[in-house]
Amino acid sequence: MAEDPMKGTVPVTFYEPGGVPHYASDTPALDSYGRRIDYLRISLTDRCNMRCVYCMPAVGVQFAPRPELLTNDELLLVVRAAAAAGFRKLRLTGGEPTLRHDLVELVRAMKATPGIQQIAMTTNALRLRKLAGPLKEAGLDRVNISIDSLDAAKFRQLTRGGNLDDVWAGIEAADAVGLHPIKLNAVVVRGMNDDEVLRLAELTTRYPWEFRFIEVMPLTGVAGLAEEGVVSSAELIARIEERFGPLEPYGQDPADPARRYRIPGAPGKLGFISAVTDPFCATCNRMRLTADGRLHLCLLRDDEVDLRAAIRAGASVAEVEQIIRHAVYLKPWGHGLPEGVLPTLRGMSQLGG
Repeated sequence: MAEDPMKGTVPVTFYEPGGVPHYASDTPALDSYGRRIDYLRISLTDRCNMRCVYCMPAVGVQFAPRPELLTNDELLLVVRAAAAAGFRKLRLTGGEPTLRHDLVELVRAMKATPGIQQIAMTTNALRLRKLAGPLKEAGLDRVNISIDSLDAAKFRQLTRGGNLDDVWAGIEAADAVGLHPIKLNAVVVRGMNDDEVLRLAELTTRYPWEFRFIEVMPLTGVAGLAEEGVVSSAELIARIEERFGPLEPYGQDPADPARRYRIPGAPGKLGFISAVTDPFCATCNRMRLTADGRLHLCLLRDDEVDLRAAIRAGASVAEVEQIIRHAVYLKPWGHGLPEGVLPTLRGMSQLGG
């Protein structure tokens, strides 16, 4: 990987509509390394109805006051500006996005935005049994669902109160209405759920779903857990192959962070997301919008650009588009974990992964 010239930089927080260079509006946004950035992950809320150990600390979580969150009109202005800058895919995250009471209407409006080709959502599925049908009808294309254990007691412990039956009902509802391809996510933490890897992988031998194993990341509030809890994707693959035999490589989208495989003969697939031990920064195509209106330029860095302030100062769609294009240009090459640079500004519940 090329050396990161951005390491050690401080967060960017400008917002003056006229304070950025002018970028051509007839080409997709590119960063300074030539990567096309066309995937925006939108955190709709920093609140969640679970408290997963790798995402939030047990106590002391402070949520943003509601007036600080983007309104529907502000969110849709950002989406229009992002689409004008060449963003084609949206992913709705949180916190837990299904806690947003106007979620269905937001999905419908976002999908109607010219240039937006796909909308996905990452969810814990606790409310998906009721929402899957309306969301599909409104234009949601697919879902990723978090499920870190198939043992009800352990699941409750890992999520600090989550009900596994409700999650499974949400998965089945999403499958029934056609929110495909369904992808299931597990953050693997040594000593907590790494003993379930084979059981989780075995789901792909019974269902045409993709199960993704994610390395725990050192974000604010859980950095201590990540120090001792990382189980490398290489170790997971070795465990799975010992049980099921050599995995078959599966078609890889260069922008997909998961290395994809299949157990021979299985209808489903396996994915391994190795942000810590095998970064995929060279092909990154994404940025994140926080619920309080900041563009977060890299998941594991603190650099941000404030869109909310610009919007509330009266910036037009065209002006916000220019700020987004400039933020894309400023996007760092990648994270600085190998050099000991850790994010300190936000936790996972504010960034949506």
